[in-house]
Amino acid sequence: MKIVIRLMLVCMLVIAAAPAYAAEATQMWRCELDDDATEAAVQAGAAKWLKAAKTMKGGENLKAYVYFPIAVNATGEMDAMFVVVAPTFEEWGRFWDSYDGSAAAKVDKENEKLVVCPDSVLWESITVK
Repeated sequence: MKIVIRLMLVCMLVIAAAPAYAAEATQMWRCELDDDATEAAVQAGAAKWLKAAKTMKGGENLKAYVYFPIAVNATGEMDAMFVVVAPTFEEWGRFWDSYDGSAAAKVDKENEKLVVCPDSVLWESITVK
C-alpha cells in the first residue's frame, strides 16, 4: 500500500512540475554585416531564411528576430544579432538534426554575401511572470 501511495505522489508531482520547467530554446548569433548591406536587405534575408526554416521538421513554430544596436557601449565585431526561438528544446533538436542540406541551410549560403554570423549561443528562455 505504501508503494502505491508513493508512486501516485511521484506521478502527481511530475505532472505538476512539468509546466514549471517548460522553457523556450533561444539561439542568438553575433553577426557582421557586409559594408554594402542595408538593414532592409538583412531583414529580407532573415525573412527568407525563416520561411525556409518553417518548412523543415521541427521548424514549424520557429520565430526569428533581427536586433540592430542603437546605443553601443562595446559590441566588438557585432553589427547585429539574429535570434531564433523554438517553443521547446525538443522542437529545436528536431529542427537542428535536419539542418544540413535543408532549404534553410541553402538560404544561409545565399545570405553570406550580406551577413556573416560566426558565433552563437543557445539559451534557455524562461518567461518571468
